[in-house]
Amino acid sequence: MEIRISGLNKHYTSEGRTIRALDDVDLTIPANEIFTLLGPSGCGKTTLLRCIVGLEMPDTGEIAIGGDVVFSAARGLYVPPEKRGLGMVFQTYAIWPHMNVFDNVAYPLQTRGEPREEISRKVARTLHFVQLDGFEKRPATKLSGGQQQRVALARALVGEPKVILFDEPLSNLDAKLREETRKELRSFLTELRITAVYVTHDRIEALSLSDRIAVMKNGRIVELGTPREIYFDSDRRFVADFIGRANFIAGTIASVSGTETAVETAIGRIACERKGAPAAGATVSVCVRPEFIRVVAADAGGPNVFTGTVESLVFVGDAYEGEVRVGETLLIFRVEPMTPIRVGGQIALRFDPRHCSLLSN
Repeated sequence: MEIRISGLNKHYTSEGRTIRALDDVDLTIPANEIFTLLGPSGCGKTTLLRCIVGLEMPDTGEIAIGGDVVFSAARGLYVPPEKRGLGMVFQTYAIWPHMNVFDNVAYPLQTRGEPREEISRKVARTLHFVQLDGFEKRPATKLSGGQQQRVALARALVGEPKVILFDEPLSNLDAKLREETRKELRSFLTELRITAVYVTHDRIEALSLSDRIAVMKNGRIVELGTPREIYFDSDRRFVADFIGRANFIAGTIASVSGTETAVETAIGRIACERKGAPAAGATVSVCVRPEFIRVVAADAGGPNVFTGTVESLVFVGDAYEGEVRVGETLLIFRVEPMTPIRVGGQIALRFDPRHCSLLSN
């Protein structure tokens, strides 16, 4: 179901200061998509999620789920969480340690007073879906972190919600298990074809899970798009920096011809293939991500070839990550581990013009 949010504001008062947790948020979350709220701690993403669920009362604005208004400050309307038809998976999972897997998953149905046979049928079907067949009698304390996460997902799904919401559910898992669970979760949600709203500060989670991402800062939505659009085409420095490692090189537009833009910078002229570039004379930052920088032969021709001195190298298994100084500018880059380079050595680098983004200063 589609979620529509309009004019949402939420303020807190702390030690005499007013904190704008949500600042006039307008947002439409499409039906049947995995929609992620991404941003640093304190940006308002969890507050927005809690407002959708009904655990927080906004100061102003309106929230509609599937065409039904569940909150309206102007109309004095507030639908409580249990009547919004939503499922929720919390950061801590909220698995009850004194219950086994069956009782944890069945709890929402039991509180509704559903018949015992119907509860058994729905729990069995949901546990099969999350690949926990045979775990019904397992005590919650005997589960691994990944299994607990799946129990929390099953409990959120068993009531057949219109929408399921996630508040950083993978943050307590180790790196390898987090990667595996991310893949499972993406597969589950894609198969379910229901609306999922996911909160995280982890850019990898956002990029790998989402159909669409809203980046938040200081209580506002600052960018909205698909993962590829956010990663490759953002024109905001905050977003480009937050979504991945990047070099930002200050410069001035020298010329614009069709999709080809030339920028004069401290390391030399950089050619960019970008549509809608500012006019000549505008000050910009050229954003180049490390993975789009290539080590080339010293005599390589063509645009965007620069020579510098390697200042650091870190081996990370599948690559070297390093820093190279070109003139007075320090750039980060990433190369294959067999590339013959060393700290203190001279190397030539080429930037791919297709991946040189232009950000307004």
